[in-house]
Amino acid sequence: MGKYVNQPIMKTDAMALLTGKPVYVNDIAPKDCLIVKVLRSPHAHALIREIDTKKAFLVPGIEAVYTYKDVPQERFTLAGQTYPEPSPYDRLILDQRVRFVGDPVAIVAGKDEACVNKAMKLIKVTYEVLTPVLDAHEALDNPILIHPEDNWRSLAKVGADNKRNLCASGSEELGDVEKVLEESDVVVDQVYHVKANQQAMMETFRTYTYMDYNGRLNIVSSTQIVFHVRRVIANALGIPKYKIRVTKPRIGGGFGAKQTSVSEVYPAFVTWKTGKPAKMIFTREESQTASSPRHDMEIHVRVGAEKSGKLKTISVYTLSNTGAYGEHGPTTVGLSGHKSIPLYHDLEAYRFSYDVVYTNRMSSGAYRGYGATQGCFAVESAINELADKLHMDPLELRLMNMVREGDVMPAYYGEQTNSCALDRCLLKAKELMKWDEKYPYRDMGNGKIRSVGVAMTMQGSGISGVDVGSATLKLNDEGFYTLLIGSADMGTGCDTILAQIAADCLDCNLDQITVRAADTDTSPYDSGSYASSTTYVTGKAVERAAEQMREKIMEYGSKMFQCPVEKVEFDGKFVKNLENGEKESLGEVAYSSQCGFDGILEVTVSHSSPVSPPPFMVGMAEIELDKETGSVEMINYVGVVDCGTPINTNLARVQTEGGIGQGIGMALFEDIQYNEKGKLLQNSFMQYKLPTRQDMGRIQVEFESSYEQTGPFGAKSIGEVVINTPAPAIAHAVHNATGCWIRELPLTPEKILMKMIDRDKK
Repeated sequence: MGKYVNQPIMKTDAMALLTGKPVYVNDIAPKDCLIVKVLRSPHAHALIREIDTKKAFLVPGIEAVYTYKDVPQERFTLAGQTYPEPSPYDRLILDQRVRFVGDPVAIVAGKDEACVNKAMKLIKVTYEVLTPVLDAHEALDNPILIHPEDNWRSLAKVGADNKRNLCASGSEELGDVEKVLEESDVVVDQVYHVKANQQAMMETFRTYTYMDYNGRLNIVSSTQIVFHVRRVIANALGIPKYKIRVTKPRIGGGFGAKQTSVSEVYPAFVTWKTGKPAKMIFTREESQTASSPRHDMEIHVRVGAEKSGKLKTISVYTLSNTGAYGEHGPTTVGLSGHKSIPLYHDLEAYRFSYDVVYTNRMSSGAYRGYGATQGCFAVESAINELADKLHMDPLELRLMNMVREGDVMPAYYGEQTNSCALDRCLLKAKELMKWDEKYPYRDMGNGKIRSVGVAMTMQGSGISGVDVGSATLKLNDEGFYTLLIGSADMGTGCDTILAQIAADCLDCNLDQITVRAADTDTSPYDSGSYASSTTYVTGKAVERAAEQMREKIMEYGSKMFQCPVEKVEFDGKFVKNLENGEKESLGEVAYSSQCGFDGILEVTVSHSSPVSPPPFMVGMAEIELDKETGSVEMINYVGVVDCGTPINTNLARVQTEGGIGQGIGMALFEDIQYNEKGKLLQNSFMQYKLPTRQDMGRIQVEFESSYEQTGPFGAKSIGEVVINTPAPAIAHAVHNATGCWIRELPLTPEKILMKMIDRDKK
């Protein structure tokens, strides 16, 4: 590898963040911004019959109050996806029909928070309360429709039908699943449930908007998807895209939540109407109750195998609850099968089918893992149950059946895996965990049992044939480079990683690369930072741009030296004439190119990949379970990852540790509950329990590198794959400690204790 790639380079913005420099939206927004808030529905399903805003306008400092009567009537989606979005166009900025507790009813803008809060209390709303549909099982073909409107639209063929409460539906099958199940010696047939976890990023949703001197609407937002936000706002406001500019400053975490335009539309509408700067800062309560959490999925898995352990078939049916609106509903569900079934090769048959339904719950969106997390919990749990039925070590079962390098994966769009170290990941994890000494459990003799569990997973690297990454590279006077990209650094360090790739390709120092990112006016088009695409897709664009820049520099050097280009060499610092030894510094080349030269030293490259090579991971959990209380303590978690070539070993490690931490939270702590009227009870971090560092135990991370030919320097993605294994691995460890399978997350002490009591009654 080079000087920077595969090295533990410090993030370029590390010191600014560490020293508290003003880099976030709320730091940047001017003090005279209008404060924007929305009045939210107290009902899960209702029609607004009357809304009286007259008293609100009497509050000093109130600038504007808007209701459903004041907004455009063309529907749109908030999903940050490439056009035509698979997510249906089912939203208005404000609607007469409210569809979940927290749905916006009115927009209020004023000079400060106090006057806005006072005005919201004075808005009088008369509702016709309707019966809500809260259960996903009851939603399909229910006579109560969530979206009865005639202007609902689905732009893509995803099996959607609003008159059936259906956001998406589909099925695929290879071979005769039912016949193979009948012929199998051992069958596991179970249903698993993953609830709608919250991303719980540190920085809530927030947006600042203003009109510039050219009469264009400028949106500064904590977003992963500047180009998609531009489309969303244009659709919502009914204005041309050329009237809008979107930029993002530093993002205080996103994890997919900010792949949905949760906050942008409201201050944008206020600024467009009033001409005044405005900002909207979500409270933590709003971020918990009116945002874009993970999709609640119930997954029915059937697995058939021979007595030897040879897998014959896997069948997955996913019922996904998209909530009140369809953001990411049609796309997340696909990963529940396409990123779980292909982990196992040489199946005689497989089936993957799904329904995504509307209900009167908060709408869901994108969250790290994006459906693969739910599918992995279900399928890996089923495989562990199969190993238990066969009285077989689950590691041996996996080694017998796992996908290997060179295998074609029918359930993964027929792609061939040309870089796969999954087998080495499993063996390394086994060694680090000391599996043979600890499996399945050890009685500690004090009412505590220590046990271990395992799971493996895969993800993708961008969306094949869809995602686009672009890079513009400019050589400036003095010989430094400007790298313009459209992807958004969410704290993942992609600005640093892409600079590392450029610096190694150009044989220059890292500080010679200035990165400017995510500005719809100046950045080349990029789909955005999601789908584990940035390093793999945008990184390849940067690599290709740097290669072309080298060629341009040598071409210009040949003109300076008046010699053939093949006689010119560039070592990153000097351009050299190999015929006579004459050389010029890169700075001199840059200055010279700016004087009377008609071929500017600038390159723009766009890249899209026809494949999405999967990263792989094996996770192993060691827990200590208290037999009297059912409480679980994390002792150790081992994660071994194949992400191709890690571009930045430090950042790859902390990505893995962070994902494992989130997965542990999802497995043991994070719970959501709705009451019978559709109100979410966990509306703060007092109720929605997140793990602290003390709750995670020891986390060991290692990498088993493969080399992916289609990625920059052999890299694949790492952002999402790291969250998928903790839930099934911990559930497996709980079973090994108790003999009880718990198939719904989180694995709370109450659930574990009740299962143990039921076990003892039998």
